[in-house]
Amino acid sequence: MVVSVHHYELAESASPSDFRDAVAEAVDRGLFEGVPGLVEHRIGRGIRGDRAGEFAAVWVYESREAWADVWGPAGDPVAKTEYPDDWLTWEDELLDPLLADDPDAIEYTSYELIAESGDE
Repeated sequence: MVVSVHHYELAESASPSDFRDAVAEAVDRGLFEGVPGLVEHRIGRGIRGDRAGEFAAVWVYESREAWADVWGPAGDPVAKTEYPDDWLTWEDELLDPLLADDPDAIEYTSYELIAESGDE
């Protein structure tokens, strides 16, 4: 399983409400369901720590292979032109107008899980 954590920095012209509306629209349109291998997502706003008040998303993929099929292997990412159409809609239509920088330039890290609840 792979978990990718994406950090979103809003542009000064965008409000938290704008971001919430974009997420709601993406969910309503089923955009995240159109990403192969993506089995779960969580999007939230920080309540404590370095990113309090900022937004982040956790994207969960069924396997490293499924993640690599969509985004390319760890050292060789696919070109944006190869992204799933629904992800391009999420980034270009809904996120881009709200973020301080290009959606492809956000801070993120992808993790391959080594333990999870139930492994005891």
